[in-house]
Amino acid sequence: MLIGLFGILLALGLLILLAYRGWSVLLVAPAAALLAAAVSGEPLLASWTQTFMAGAARFLAQFFPLFLLGAVFGRLMADSGSALAIAHGMTARLGRERAILAVVLACALLTYGGVSLFVVAFAVAPVADALFRQANIPRRLIPGTIALGAFTFTMTALPGTPAIQNAIPMPYFGTTPFAAPGIGILAAAIMLGIGLWWLRRAEAAARRAGEGYGGAARTEVDPGLVRERATTTDHYDPAEAPPPHDERDLPSFAVAAMPIGVVVLVNLLVTYAVLPRLDTGFLEEPRWGGTSIGAVGGVWAVVSALLAAILAIVLANRARLPKLRASMDAGANASVLPAFNTASQVGFGAVIAGLPAFAAVREALTGLGGGPLLSLAIATNVLAGITGSASGGLTIALEALGASYAAMAAEQGIDPALMHRIAAIATGGLDSLPHNGAVITLLAICGTTHRESYRDIFVVAILGPLLALGVVIAVGSLIGGF
Repeated sequence: MLIGLFGILLALGLLILLAYRGWSVLLVAPAAALLAAAVSGEPLLASWTQTFMAGAARFLAQFFPLFLLGAVFGRLMADSGSALAIAHGMTARLGRERAILAVVLACALLTYGGVSLFVVAFAVAPVADALFRQANIPRRLIPGTIALGAFTFTMTALPGTPAIQNAIPMPYFGTTPFAAPGIGILAAAIMLGIGLWWLRRAEAAARRAGEGYGGAARTEVDPGLVRERATTTDHYDPAEAPPPHDERDLPSFAVAAMPIGVVVLVNLLVTYAVLPRLDTGFLEEPRWGGTSIGAVGGVWAVVSALLAAILAIVLANRARLPKLRASMDAGANASVLPAFNTASQVGFGAVIAGLPAFAAVREALTGLGGGPLLSLAIATNVLAGITGSASGGLTIALEALGASYAAMAAEQGIDPALMHRIAAIATGGLDSLPHNGAVITLLAICGTTHRESYRDIFVVAILGPLLALGVVIAVGSLIGGF
């Protein structure tokens, strides 16, 4: 048993080290999994082909449509100029005296609508750079500002977000994208409040110290360099980054924001009006996987919303998309690397969960004091931190422990929607440690370094979400989900 636990820790250490050094997770995850299997005396080839690949394949079968449609939607938002128009619109309305708030809200609106955070970063970073330069705010604060709007509450907390982190718990708990909306809104308010307080405090301190924008104006980003630094990302393939858009042909703010409204509205309608009226008993048949609408309905709602939004953006911006097929192809291509990266991490988790020594880990996690809400939050956050991936850590936790947590919740009368929301919120926190692919890529896009900007990212994307998680766990434990 001790040798097996040592193998698990050794594999996790290898995964962290090589991911931080920029090795592709497609190589690192199976290598680390086989190392753990070897130390435990498990058959190596069977561990790879039967366990690792089976876990990865299950993840792709469930969630690849979300990666595909999300990446296509994001590319169309970028190529049509809609993402840039939203960034310009928010900053113009709030002005340079509220530069930080304007950038945060622009990022939040885009990511809540389903736009990949990398598309958001590429679209918003140059606008933020110009705005911060005009307002004489240090450029080192730009990554933290974008991270607050794109990496935190819109990714995990706000009900209805089409982010993959909000979709993953649905099959395990039989929930919808709008699970526990009150808990989600409370967590979002805490994250936003802490993040804005910190960034405004940093801005005020810089002004008192006489620190201005600093450095040269932002230069064009090298997509090759960005991709090299983001081989572990589970959000977007930076190699497919859209080219600069002609700002003379941007849609109006209303036209640009309309597809985001379509995402939210269709998601709501399908979840609460369409699916409950459908006869879905056929899903119990073996040919359809012997499943239920509770297990697949949430994914169907998000898929329907993204399809409708893609159609809306094409119809509203057809003249701005002269190379429509090329844009859609680029979006489709951009979905593959993130999906397979996350699936590879899930395969790693499947191997670890199948090792005899993991039984002790499972008992320790499920036996933590504080109940299943706290236990699930700790397991998810730790695994997200280890893998440097919110979606990867969540899926590993639920693949290994989801059935146990669902049973514990049922025994203790805990609302599955509350379990869903806590699990989703818990993905945001330790996932943003320095080796996270999104963090590394954001710094590259903004032209800053860990030394200059990571402290702000730590506060807004780790400390704030962890504090919010603690509050909603306490509230949920006392009064349940709402």
